[in-house]
Amino acid sequence: MAQTRPNKRIPRRPAQPPRRITIESLNGDGLGVVREDGKELLVAGVLPGEEVIVRVEHEGQHRRSALLLKVTRPHADRVAPPCPRFPRCPGCPLLHLSYAAQCDFKTDQLRQALALYPELAGQAIAPLWQAPEPLGYRTTAKLALAKVQGKALVGLYQRGSHRVIDIGDCPQQHPLINRIAQALREEIEHQKLHVYNPISQRGLLRYLAVRVSPLHNRALVTLVGTERNLRDFTHLAKWLQKKVPEIIGVHLNINPSSGNVVFSNNNLRLLGVDSLFDQIGDVRLQLSPTSFFQVNHAQAARIYRQIADWAGLTEGKTALDLYGGVGGIALHLARRGGQVLGIEINPQACDNARAAASHNRLSNCRFINADAAEAAADLVTEGQVIDVAVVNPPRSGCDAAVLEALGQLRPAQLIYLSCHPHSLARDLHQLLAQGYTLDCLQPIDMFPQTPHVETLVRLRLQP
Repeated sequence: MAQTRPNKRIPRRPAQPPRRITIESLNGDGLGVVREDGKELLVAGVLPGEEVIVRVEHEGQHRRSALLLKVTRPHADRVAPPCPRFPRCPGCPLLHLSYAAQCDFKTDQLRQALALYPELAGQAIAPLWQAPEPLGYRTTAKLALAKVQGKALVGLYQRGSHRVIDIGDCPQQHPLINRIAQALREEIEHQKLHVYNPISQRGLLRYLAVRVSPLHNRALVTLVGTERNLRDFTHLAKWLQKKVPEIIGVHLNINPSSGNVVFSNNNLRLLGVDSLFDQIGDVRLQLSPTSFFQVNHAQAARIYRQIADWAGLTEGKTALDLYGGVGGIALHLARRGGQVLGIEINPQACDNARAAASHNRLSNCRFINADAAEAAADLVTEGQVIDVAVVNPPRSGCDAAVLEALGQLRPAQLIYLSCHPHSLARDLHQLLAQGYTLDCLQPIDMFPQTPHVETLVRLRLQP
């Protein structure tokens, strides 16, 4: 018989006394920063210059985190956040900052990133495109699940932990997402479903993902589970659709991994349709359960139209769309004429793009399922002439090989859609060295109430 180890109770550190501090700045995650003793002290729910009372809750090697107890001297642009879960919920770090001040903060984030490179410092930045709806704009949600003392929670992980903060009736989400989340809470409790615990790594149901068409008020739901339990998941899917008839399809994504990645490549349909169709700008797109698409449809439509206007594609011209996703940019380009080639590494997204091209009757647009760097290198080898290139990379920016290939393809016009100022500045530094000049820097607020800023950049090749 194996010998059992005695349970050793880890003594708790005594709670630190409250402290009064003055916030120096906000970091890229929207957290307040104070630098002391060679470490950063991070506080959620504060603004620069505010005098606040906090309690340090975590002490790390390089930084501390503290809980906000009271604001004794508020910032002039502080507003009452329209959510009782702020600032515990990490979804909206700037919910307490006036919308105009949020826009200024985002423009400053871009300016500071550019200033790290001498040739980009001082570049003119166009006025930021404000979002038409600062609240209720999110049409896509990936939500963590938990069950505490029999109560189901649907929401986001608290910063630095596996504790789920229930989002309740979230002001950021489309109302249909909130209704589906509430239906799932009720069914988890009623059906006594086992929810996955990331600490013990046991349980069946892990995440809820919802994709909404605001135009048609319809939703596609994906349940992420640890195993192929068709009986329990199909039963749950039917009850969700019964409670929320706007659900037109429910899928199961089987993800047994212990990591934090939400989706695996193993996806199957439980009931209803395979994909959600929605009108984004001037085209109709097909959105599958796990394909990436922007959460803010109104801003995405404005971006796509601007890209098409800048490109000015006409008959006899060719455009290249790298990191093309489900085809939103490529299809807007193709509507103006010419030939368009889209490159996308995700096979499901590439299938969505092809289907959308067919639905929109755009025969001058084709899509290749391939890595952007490899596809661009092949075009160089083939001697392909590209008149306009568009890149829409992830937060990490373009691969170095992509930038190198673009320098060899030498399109007369290059349009870059960025979701991270620092990777954008790094890539612009390289593109300018390859002979391009900046024509326009257009920041866009795609994610109100968060520190994230998108930037649309137009570059021209020097003659």
